[in-house]
Amino acid sequence: MLKLYAMFLTLIFLVELVAAIVGFVFRHEIKNSFKNNYEKALKQYNSTGDYRSDAVDKIQNTLHCCGVTDYRDWTDTNYYSEKGFPKSCCKLEDCSPQRDADKVNNEGCFIKVMTIIESEMGVVAGISFGVACFQLIGIFLAYCLSRAITNNQYEIV
Repeated sequence: MLKLYAMFLTLIFLVELVAAIVGFVFRHEIKNSFKNNYEKALKQYNSTGDYRSDAVDKIQNTLHCCGVTDYRDWTDTNYYSEKGFPKSCCKLEDCSPQRDADKVNNEGCFIKVMTIIESEMGVVAGISFGVACFQLIGIFLAYCLSRAITNNQYEIV
Protein backbone atom coordinates (compact mmCIF):
# COMPACT_ATOMS: atom_id res chain seq x y z
CA MET A 1 0.00 0.00 0.00
CA LEU A 2 2.89 2.38 0.70
CA LYS A 3 4.28 1.82 -2.77
CA LEU A 4 0.84 2.50 -4.25
CA TYR A 5 0.59 5.70 -2.17
CA ALA A 6 4.04 6.78 -3.38
CA MET A 7 3.08 6.06 -6.99
CA PHE A 8 -0.09 8.14 -6.72
CA LEU A 9 1.87 10.95 -5.08
CA THR A 10 4.42 10.75 -7.91
CA LEU A 11 1.62 10.88 -10.49
CA ILE A 12 0.12 13.98 -8.84
CA PHE A 13 3.57 15.60 -8.73
CA LEU A 14 4.12 14.93 -12.44
CA VAL A 15 0.70 16.37 -13.33
CA GLU A 16 1.53 19.52 -11.34
CA LEU A 17 4.91 19.76 -13.05
CA VAL A 18 3.37 19.41 -16.53
CA ALA A 19 0.68 22.00 -15.68
CA ALA A 20 3.35 24.47 -14.52
CA ILE A 21 5.42 23.95 -17.67
CA VAL A 22 2.38 24.27 -19.96
CA GLY A 23 1.26 27.41 -18.12
CA PHE A 24 4.70 28.95 -18.52
CA VAL A 25 5.05 28.00 -22.19
CA PHE A 26 1.54 29.15 -23.16
CA ARG A 27 1.33 32.25 -20.95
CA HIS A 28 1.01 34.55 -23.96
CA GLU A 29 -1.91 32.55 -25.30
CA ILE A 30 -3.52 32.72 -21.86
CA LYS A 31 -3.20 36.52 -21.99
CA ASN A 32 -4.70 36.65 -25.47
CA SER A 33 -7.51 34.36 -24.44
CA PHE A 34 -8.29 36.53 -21.41
CA LYS A 35 -8.28 39.66 -23.57
CA ASN A 36 -10.57 38.09 -26.19
CA ASN A 37 -12.99 36.82 -23.54
CA TYR A 38 -13.02 40.20 -21.81
CA GLU A 39 -13.77 41.93 -25.13
CA LYS A 40 -16.56 39.43 -25.76
CA ALA A 41 -17.95 40.07 -22.27
CA LEU A 42 -18.03 43.81 -23.03
CA LYS A 43 -19.88 43.23 -26.30
CA GLN A 44 -22.46 41.04 -24.52
CA TYR A 45 -22.68 43.24 -21.42
CA ASN A 46 -26.08 43.94 -19.95
CA SER A 47 -27.32 44.99 -16.56
CA THR A 48 -29.59 41.98 -16.02
CA GLY A 49 -27.15 40.18 -13.73
CA ASP A 50 -25.51 37.73 -16.11
CA TYR A 51 -22.28 36.32 -14.61
CA ARG A 52 -20.03 37.83 -17.29
CA SER A 53 -21.53 41.26 -16.75
CA ASP A 54 -21.09 40.84 -12.99
CA ALA A 55 -17.44 39.92 -13.55
CA VAL A 56 -16.88 42.99 -15.74
CA ASP A 57 -18.52 45.21 -13.12
CA LYS A 58 -16.47 43.65 -10.32
CA ILE A 59 -13.18 44.13 -12.20
CA GLN A 60 -13.99 47.73 -13.15
CA ASN A 61 -15.13 48.63 -9.62
CA THR A 62 -12.20 46.97 -7.88
CA LEU A 63 -9.42 48.17 -10.18
CA HIS A 64 -10.93 51.57 -11.03
CA CYS A 65 -10.66 50.99 -14.75
CA CYS A 66 -12.97 51.04 -17.75
CA GLY A 67 -12.96 48.90 -20.89
CA VAL A 68 -10.27 46.56 -22.15
CA THR A 69 -7.57 48.96 -23.33
CA ASP A 70 -9.40 52.16 -22.33
CA TYR A 71 -12.88 53.59 -21.86
CA ARG A 72 -13.41 53.97 -25.64
CA ASP A 73 -13.91 50.20 -25.94
CA TRP A 74 -17.42 50.71 -24.61
CA THR A 75 -18.43 52.87 -27.58
CA ASP A 76 -18.58 49.75 -29.80
CA THR A 77 -21.10 47.96 -27.56
CA ASN A 78 -24.88 47.75 -27.68
CA TYR A 79 -25.07 48.73 -24.01
CA TYR A 80 -23.30 52.02 -24.70
CA SER A 81 -25.60 52.88 -27.59
CA GLU A 82 -28.64 52.31 -25.34
CA LYS A 83 -27.50 53.58 -21.94
CA GLY A 84 -23.96 54.93 -22.13
CA PHE A 85 -21.13 53.83 -19.87
CA PRO A 86 -21.97 51.40 -17.06
CA LYS A 87 -21.88 52.67 -13.46
CA SER A 88 -18.85 50.48 -12.72
CA CYS A 89 -16.77 52.81 -14.94
CA CYS A 90 -17.46 55.85 -12.72
CA LYS A 91 -14.58 57.69 -11.08
CA LEU A 92 -16.82 58.74 -8.20
CA GLU A 93 -18.93 56.48 -5.99
CA ASP A 94 -22.34 57.78 -6.93
CA CYS A 95 -22.67 58.89 -10.54
CA SER A 96 -24.40 57.95 -13.73
CA PRO A 97 -21.95 58.76 -16.48
CA GLN A 98 -24.31 58.28 -19.45
CA ARG A 99 -21.93 59.26 -22.25
CA ASP A 100 -19.76 61.76 -20.38
CA ALA A 101 -16.17 60.51 -20.77
CA ASP A 102 -14.92 62.93 -18.08
CA LYS A 103 -16.79 61.02 -15.35
CA VAL A 104 -15.32 57.59 -16.13
CA ASN A 105 -11.94 56.01 -15.47
CA ASN A 106 -9.61 56.38 -18.43
CA GLU A 107 -7.35 53.35 -17.94
CA GLY A 108 -8.19 49.96 -19.42
CA CYS A 109 -8.62 46.88 -17.26
CA PHE A 110 -6.52 44.42 -19.25
CA ILE A 111 -3.16 45.98 -18.36
CA LYS A 112 -4.16 46.35 -14.71
CA VAL A 113 -5.27 42.71 -14.43
CA MET A 114 -2.09 41.45 -16.12
CA THR A 115 0.06 43.62 -13.84
CA ILE A 116 -1.60 42.15 -10.75
CA ILE A 117 -1.28 38.59 -12.06
CA GLU A 118 2.40 39.03 -12.91
CA SER A 119 3.16 40.66 -9.56
CA GLU A 120 1.57 37.73 -7.69
CA MET A 121 3.32 35.04 -9.75
CA GLY A 122 6.27 34.97 -7.37
CA VAL A 123 4.00 34.11 -4.45
CA VAL A 124 2.20 31.42 -6.46
CA ALA A 125 5.50 29.94 -7.64
CA GLY A 126 6.90 29.93 -4.08
CA ILE A 127 3.86 28.17 -2.65
CA SER A 128 3.87 25.66 -5.52
CA PHE A 129 7.56 24.96 -4.97
CA GLY A 130 6.95 24.40 -1.25
CA VAL A 131 4.11 21.96 -1.93
CA ALA A 132 6.26 20.14 -4.49
CA CYS A 133 9.09 19.77 -1.96
CA PHE A 134 6.72 18.25 0.60
CA GLN A 135 5.41 15.87 -2.04
CA LEU A 136 8.93 14.77 -2.96
CA ILE A 137 9.76 14.22 0.72
CA GLY A 138 6.54 12.19 1.09
CA ILE A 139 7.40 10.07 -1.93
CA PHE A 140 10.92 9.44 -0.65
CA LEU A 141 9.80 8.55 2.88
CA ALA A 142 7.02 6.25 1.61
CA TYR A 143 9.50 4.30 -0.52
CA CYS A 144 12.00 4.13 2.35
CA LEU A 145 9.36 2.87 4.80
CA SER A 146 8.07 0.35 2.26
CA ARG A 147 11.56 -0.93 1.67
CA ALA A 148 12.29 -1.16 5.41
CA ILE A 149 9.09 -3.16 5.96
CA THR A 150 9.91 -5.48 3.04
CA ASN A 151 13.51 -6.09 4.22
CA ASN A 152 12.47 -6.88 7.81
CA GLN A 153 9.45 -9.01 6.90
CA TYR A 154 11.05 -12.37 7.62
CA GLU A 155 12.82 -11.37 10.83
CA ILE A 156 12.16 -13.65 13.81
CA VAL A 157 10.20 -11.94 16.54
